[in-house]
Amino acid sequence: MSLIKDKINSENLPKHVAIIMDGNGRWAKSRGEERTFGHKNAINAVRNAINACNEINIPYLTLYTFSSENWNRPTEEVNTLMNLLVETLLLEAEEIFSKGLRMHVIGNLEKLPTLVREQLQRVVELTKENTKGNLVLAISYGSQNEILEAVKNISSDVKEGKVDVENIDEKLFENYLYTKDFPPVDLLIRTSGEIRISNFLLWQIAYAELQFL
Repeated sequence: MSLIKDKINSENLPKHVAIIMDGNGRWAKSRGEERTFGHKNAINAVRNAINACNEINIPYLTLYTFSSENWNRPTEEVNTLMNLLVETLLLEAEEIFSKGLRMHVIGNLEKLPTLVREQLQRVVELTKENTKGNLVLAISYGSQNEILEAVKNISSDVKEGKVDVENIDEKLFENYLYTKDFPPVDLLIRTSGEIRISNFLLWQIAYAELQFL
């Protein structure tokens, strides 16, 4: 990392990097293993991404951890992913805290199992005073639903007289999104070789650079 770090122009770094973590299942199957084997091995890649952003002071990293569409996967795989998420949070919470990172969670969290929600909330609370950087987990997240919910909430506020239609612009709209406290995405990375966005941060990546690995 140090050799790479020496070549990085610190004046030209993105403020917000988002990663679509994809291809774990296909990677495992190509090695004759179950898809869940790929998900478990992906933890090291996630850890490397978090450490790298922390080391070069990228203030926001958002990870597409579990999409709204992922609920349609086989029950066994969904359960494995949920259990893996809880296990990872238990193992990594102190590490995230010690690095000075603050964790945030975005998505339709009501659909998550109670244990998962409780563990997420525990880490969010543990790290809420940290200021070194921000780790954002998009869980049970779908951008189209996020945008629709924003439209519904704005419409409700218009009806109640809290918002004037003439004042609705990009800035106001962004205040109704999950990401209202975060800067727009500067760099979107997708692993696995797939070249698509998969309903991830559609509004927030309007001016992002896209990198498909």
